[in-house]
Amino acid sequence: MILERHMARILEFTLNGRPRIDAVPDNLLLLDYLREVVGLTGTKTGCDGGECGACTVLVDDRPRLSCLTLAAGVDGQRVDTVESLGRDGRLSAVQRGFHEKLGSQCGYCTPGFIMASVGLLRRNPRPSDAEIRAALGSNICRCTGYVKIIEAVRYAAELGAAGIAP
Repeated sequence: MILERHMARILEFTLNGRPRIDAVPDNLLLLDYLREVVGLTGTKTGCDGGECGACTVLVDDRPRLSCLTLAAGVDGQRVDTVESLGRDGRLSAVQRGFHEKLGSQCGYCTPGFIMASVGLLRRNPRPSDAEIRAALGSNICRCTGYVKIIEAVRYAAELGAAGIAP
C-alpha cells in the first residue's frame, strides 16, 4: 500500500472581512475549505470542473471558481462568499435584485450568480446588458432562461446608484 503525503502550509487571509489563519494541505480546494473546514455552505458544489459557476466566490473583488482554486492560493488575499453580503438583516442590492425580480428558481446556482454579479458591480456599477451577460457567462442555470437574472442585476445596479452596496 502506498501512502500519499501532502504538505501543509499556513494560510493567512481575510474571509468575509475577518482575518483567518489555518494550516491547510497543499491540495485542499478553496471550495472544500470553505464548506468543510469553515462551515460556509453558501458556496455550492456543482460540476467540480469549473463549468457551472455555482462555486463562485470573490478573491480581491474578482470572481473566482473555488472548485478550481487551491485554498493555499488565496494566502494574503481577501475572499468574500455569499455569506458576507447584507448588513444588519438587510439584503444587499444584488440579493434584493434576485429576490424582487425573481432571479432564481430552485436557488442552487443563485449564490454563484450573486457573487459574480457583485464582482461585476464593484468593478462597473452601471453595466450594460451585454456586460452583465459577459460577466455571468461562466455561470449556468438549468431552471431559468436568464431573462430574470439579467433583470435582477440591472435592478441591483439601480439600487447601487441609490446608495445600496452591491
